[in-house]
Amino acid sequence: MNRLLTSMRRFPPLVLCILASLPINASESEPAQVLTTNTSREAYTQAVTPLTAEQRQHFVQGRSLVRQSWIISPALDRDTAGLGPLYNRNSCIACHAKNGRGFAPDGPAESMRAMLVRLSLPGQSATGSPLPHPHYGDQLQEFGAPGVIAEGRAHIEYEETEVLLNGGEMVRLRKPSLKLSQLAYGPLPDDLQTSARIAPAIYGMGLLEAIPDSTLLALQNQPKPGKIKGRVNMVWGVEQKQHVIGRFGWKANVATLREQTASALAGDMGLNSSLFPHGNCAAKQTACQAAPVSGNPEISTAQLQQMEFYQLALAVPVPRRQHHPLVRQGALVFRQAQCAACHQPEIKTGEFLRLSALSNQTISPYTDLLLHDMGPDLADNRADFEASGSEWRTSPLWGIGLAKQVEEKIGFLHDGRARTLLEAILWHGGEAEESREMVRQMTPEDRRALLAFIESL
Repeated sequence: MNRLLTSMRRFPPLVLCILASLPINASESEPAQVLTTNTSREAYTQAVTPLTAEQRQHFVQGRSLVRQSWIISPALDRDTAGLGPLYNRNSCIACHAKNGRGFAPDGPAESMRAMLVRLSLPGQSATGSPLPHPHYGDQLQEFGAPGVIAEGRAHIEYEETEVLLNGGEMVRLRKPSLKLSQLAYGPLPDDLQTSARIAPAIYGMGLLEAIPDSTLLALQNQPKPGKIKGRVNMVWGVEQKQHVIGRFGWKANVATLREQTASALAGDMGLNSSLFPHGNCAAKQTACQAAPVSGNPEISTAQLQQMEFYQLALAVPVPRRQHHPLVRQGALVFRQAQCAACHQPEIKTGEFLRLSALSNQTISPYTDLLLHDMGPDLADNRADFEASGSEWRTSPLWGIGLAKQVEEKIGFLHDGRARTLLEAILWHGGEAEESREMVRQMTPEDRRALLAFIESL
């Protein structure tokens, strides 16, 4: 049953839909439940309810594909073949462990295990997307199938600085510097644009897709405090074949969850599909283009739909300890520091025919899915459709307090530079500069309360 959380002063009510055990058959009259009380390592892997028997089957099949380790040779197993010819990892969960977020390496000696590097040249394609490099494409590939040479290696070095907070606490921030080596397809130009990005968490994606475009436009146009603005990113929809509102990806540069899934399969693992039939071979990579493929497509329409449905149906962890005095205090501080202007505490989904359980839900994603200028310190200087080199989509905060419960090693912000939530806050600049300074100057008690509130989500 849905339960209404007691309202806090100046804080909107949260609708808590507690996840029951996943049924074999779901009644159409059963109330929709989109949140889960699971706080174990499986907190991000639970399903919304109700699901019909057919939907449950799609969920299980999609989960199997997301966890699948893909191989190169169809001679071994045609059902799991298709990896490469160039690739970064051989499974989705290699980067999204337990459906959670990735992390950055701690230094140049450590390889990238849960992140990637975007590449592009100055300018835009005919659709407005970044221009890929003719020999390296739009993403560095660190592994190759037999006969296809990997593109190169990426390493990260850090420069540390100290920030003094009111009350005497000192926080060390690490600024990353990306280095590329072992480049196999020729030197890279001086004006190459790069962007290192960790894998984002994938739970709650269906609820984000169920938010109407009209709601995002209304959020874009509503008055905001201080320097805060926020705008949608208009991107090229591969399926729609026109420009539409983007909502997925670090720069809101992808329109739909299906496209996001197919793009990752192609870009990260070289698996072609009906949406991306050519995999990830760059225009002038002749060996990659000539390499055999295990099928056309390697990911069938049915498989893509199952993987999409699995992500659509993933529930979100319910907020915890909401009545604790420190958490209640932190909720007020969160608003006073203008965090809620971007990290929206309450949004309503619309009608969502593909999964009715997601329809007309009042949710607390703590994102507006809009682009915000985060200042020069977080800029990658790589535009993506209408997103500038310093603009990023507001990251959802729901479930973030369980991130280290799910996977001990994680990172925050687009490139994982922040090891803690406080570090992530202190990197905020641009439109969020005033909020960052409020956090830096607030009393240690208010700062503890703020972090306790975020960790309760």
